[in-house]
Amino acid sequence: MRHFTTRILCLAGLPLLVFGLSVAKAAEYQRGAMMRGAQLYISPDPTSAKLSDVERGREVVILETSREWLHVTANVTEERTVTGWMLDKGVVRTSTPDGDKILYGEGVDSEDQASRRRGRQGAAQDAMRLYYRVSEYFPKSPLAGEALYRSADIRWQIEKSDVSARPSAKEREPFLREGMDEKFMKEVIKKFPGTKWADLAAFHLIDNKLCGDWQGSSKCPTKEAEIYEKYGSEHPQSPAAAEALYDAAWRWSALIEIYKTENESKKSEESKSKAIATAQKVVAQSPQTDWGARAQRLLYLIQQKIPTYGNTTE
Repeated sequence: MRHFTTRILCLAGLPLLVFGLSVAKAAEYQRGAMMRGAQLYISPDPTSAKLSDVERGREVVILETSREWLHVTANVTEERTVTGWMLDKGVVRTSTPDGDKILYGEGVDSEDQASRRRGRQGAAQDAMRLYYRVSEYFPKSPLAGEALYRSADIRWQIEKSDVSARPSAKEREPFLREGMDEKFMKEVIKKFPGTKWADLAAFHLIDNKLCGDWQGSSKCPTKEAEIYEKYGSEHPQSPAAAEALYDAAWRWSALIEIYKTENESKKSEESKSKAIATAQKVVAQSPQTDWGARAQRLLYLIQQKIPTYGNTTE
């Protein structure tokens, strides 16, 4: 999966009302992010009763220390916090040397686990949280921008899979179907403007503007082609620029046949010209990429008058 809400008064994402702490008091305590899975105990003794598991990327507020033990309030889920004792192992603070690299590295490892057929359960969510902590704890790190984007990307993929399985996913108009939460992609754009991570985040946001099902109408592919072309012109240096232009070219090519079914021969020819021009732009600008090769294939299909949408066999 590479490239793959207690919403109460919070300080750094931890619900203060649950803790029973004031803002001023909570600020005195040190925070930490888990880079490993850990267990919370009722007392600083591994034989004492276990209270909860704490997953990778979860945040803890350190209330006190006792030798190799930490007394913490841990955010064990989005809605639940638990206070208990844990061993002082794998808790990365802002003062931890190379803490950004440690959290980022654990995020990469978790992503790798998520991509494996029998990888660790919940590894994708672990990676999502770990990457977010890199940006949150180490905002000046060279890894911060990419980490925040990776976190948002994983969240987007998880939500997209869920949204695609809902009945509303087949609705033609975007406003009639549920979309992905844009908050985290917009956070990337806001915190790292002008970077490739912001460009990639902006590309993801297009998903929420797409139709669920064209239903054979020219309205949706026309609008979508224009959206992708606009992205390509506004983000020419984006790693996704070639993909966006290809997506536009393919939609123009689909309109060649769609307009024929609507008895719009003139618009069909105009779409053909736009498809060819846009595909040629991809070939010229990104000749050594997969998108360049796919654009060359698309040009061949158009020149051979092979439909790219609808009945593609003759």
